[in-house]
Amino acid sequence: MTAMPTIVFIHGLWLHATSWDPWQEFFTAAGYDTVAPEWPGTPDTVAEARANPDSIADHGIDAVTEHYLSFLDGLGEPPILIGHSFGGMIAQKILGLGRAAAVVAVDAAQIKGVLPLPLSALHATLPVFKNPANIRRAVSLTAEQFRYGFGNAISEEESAGLYDRWTIPAPGRPLFEAAAANFSLHSPAAVDTGNTSRGPLLLIAGGKDHTVPEVITEATAKQYRHSPAVTELVAFPDRGHSLTIDNGWREVAQTSLDWLHAQGL
Repeated sequence: MTAMPTIVFIHGLWLHATSWDPWQEFFTAAGYDTVAPEWPGTPDTVAEARANPDSIADHGIDAVTEHYLSFLDGLGEPPILIGHSFGGMIAQKILGLGRAAAVVAVDAAQIKGVLPLPLSALHATLPVFKNPANIRRAVSLTAEQFRYGFGNAISEEESAGLYDRWTIPAPGRPLFEAAAANFSLHSPAAVDTGNTSRGPLLLIAGGKDHTVPEVITEATAKQYRHSPAVTELVAFPDRGHSLTIDNGWREVAQTSLDWLHAQGL
């Protein structure tokens, strides 16, 4: 019997790696080994991360990608990557390098070449962009800002609960790098979308996502049109950016599991 690949979960901005705990339990029950490593500099708990924002600050896309690549070196076989938001972008970068067996990218941050920039995405990231000095800082969201960027498709009560449980400060640098991607020849937000030998990719979009609107995910899928490798898109019309952690997370996880089984993984 062939061993099942390890699943590595990669979170995005403003969420701690422990936000993947329910997903790890779900995929462990399905027979996978799972791990959810933190971003570089991020403490092991939400409380520690909130108390030490300077340790989180100033890590850009390349630094985070290299951090995960170094972690993957210790796994042996290429793993499955499941990433959310900027974690989805980083997972795609690793897939483009041929270092992943497959990727599920949920509400992934825009990669270089993606042009749509909806007003809701600008509003959701305003807490970072309102001060250019935030490129070197870690920035926290208020409960109200989290409600707009993550929890707009769920109740105010649930959004507040998720904010209290999982949110941490996030480095501003990745957002500045992504915003400048299409004006930079060697942007860290670039992905090798033309790789013909990469593993399969599933892009998942939330139809009510303010931070990464569905149009961004659709434009991301088009970037892969020159590769014959499997690229598929699934949309959840009534879901926002919190779809990996809110009350409907299990439906997204089940869709991901079914897709991996369909790919022979």
